[in-house]
Amino acid sequence: MRHGLNPGSSTPEPKDELEGTEAPFVSHLVELRDRLIRAFIAIGIAFGALCLWPGPAGLYDFLAAPLVAHLPKGATLIATNVISPILVPLKITLMASFMVALPYVLYQVWAFVAPGLYSHEKKLVLPLVVSSTILFIGGVAFCYYLVIPGMSKFIQAFAPSAITAAPDIEQYFGFVLTLFLVFGIAFEVPVAVIVLARIGVVSIEQLRKSRGYFIVASFIVAAVVTPPDVISQLALAVPMCILYELGIVAAQFFIKSTKAPEPAGNAESPQAPPSA
Repeated sequence: MRHGLNPGSSTPEPKDELEGTEAPFVSHLVELRDRLIRAFIAIGIAFGALCLWPGPAGLYDFLAAPLVAHLPKGATLIATNVISPILVPLKITLMASFMVALPYVLYQVWAFVAPGLYSHEKKLVLPLVVSSTILFIGGVAFCYYLVIPGMSKFIQAFAPSAITAAPDIEQYFGFVLTLFLVFGIAFEVPVAVIVLARIGVVSIEQLRKSRGYFIVASFIVAAVVTPPDVISQLALAVPMCILYELGIVAAQFFIKSTKAPEPAGNAESPQAPPSA
């Protein structure tokens, strides 16, 4: 059988668009190394820029502002470790550098995997990379501007008047970083729903039927990973439920727009009329 022909037919087989694009394993490793180096350079450039302005101290003041605004009058955060006043702001600057460079880092991931994808698959991956970045940053912003202030106000309202709050800066940084990661990942629910539906793990109908289970699971997760206050738990569980519904709607669109094209040879040719 000649390559490119269907057996028993003169119709040529559709050519695989990835045929001939294979590269040696070492070449993939070299490209991966180059992509990682570029990503780290981007993070380093962002780190240097943020060190110049607004500076590590300015970034920490910005991060601590939602809590400080609700501390008792005259109370401040404290440092119980000798090097914490220097080390913690530098850690915050590094975290901010990663977020600033995140679009470029994800672009490097996209550029590495793109050559091995079909055209219809590329239509799915690029929007997911962009939406993942926006959703993660949106989750962090939601946590910073709404959850932390509300949580701080709630805690201070129930704190005994005999207690003067003076949180340690290192513990506060670890606590806030954990919340940022939790909300950033939680806001990726639509992406997870789209991917699972697109690769065929679950169907749209199954996602709709599992809505009740997801709502219960969202509140359980929120109760486990957030502080023991109702504001934080509702602030995590409710957006997850809303994003789940948005993910179902978006999945229907993505499945249609990224469907693999039907091979031309699969169409049944009309039968010839019988000869007299």
